[in-house]
Amino acid sequence: MAAYKRKIYLIDPLFQIKVSLYICFFVFVSSLIYPFTIYDLMTQFIAFSAQYSKTVGVSIESKRQSLILILALWQIGFTALVFIIGIFFTHKIAGPIYKMKKHLKMIREGHTTDDLYFRNGDHFQDLAEEFNLTINKIRDDYRQDFVYLSEVNAYINNLSLVVPDDKKPVLGEINQKLMEIQKKFDQI
Repeated sequence: MAAYKRKIYLIDPLFQIKVSLYICFFVFVSSLIYPFTIYDLMTQFIAFSAQYSKTVGVSIESKRQSLILILALWQIGFTALVFIIGIFFTHKIAGPIYKMKKHLKMIREGHTTDDLYFRNGDHFQDLAEEFNLTINKIRDDYRQDFVYLSEVNAYINNLSLVVPDDKKPVLGEINQKLMEIQKKFDQI
């Protein structure tokens, strides 16, 4: 496993920003309860205080405006912090998915690749292990098929020695096709 740190945190920007915005929206909406509750309590306290002293009511009202402004700024700052944390969190999800897509593309293009691995701390470590086990099983099956194709090829070569001359071109075509298939197995 490579012991490196990725420096690009927006690996799949569409996914990461979308998930982070969903989280921010949920946090923002759910945390709106506090400012409204505080505003309502302060309004009731101002009304109660104004019954006894108008100057105290006006003083508390100006403090309520300052408090609401501070709470709004805190809300914006907290939401921004949640967004950044969301990007870091989704980075550990998007990284393995990106790496798996890249690995699958290399296999599809015929490049032999080593086992798939994810960085320490990434999610879905078990996915990489399961993927490697599956690919290794497929490769083992191909190797067994390759051995069988070699046997069939040898059998056809021996058979071509005893068949009539008019059947030899058919066996030659079969032999040629088997060799093409074997070349594909060599690449795996």
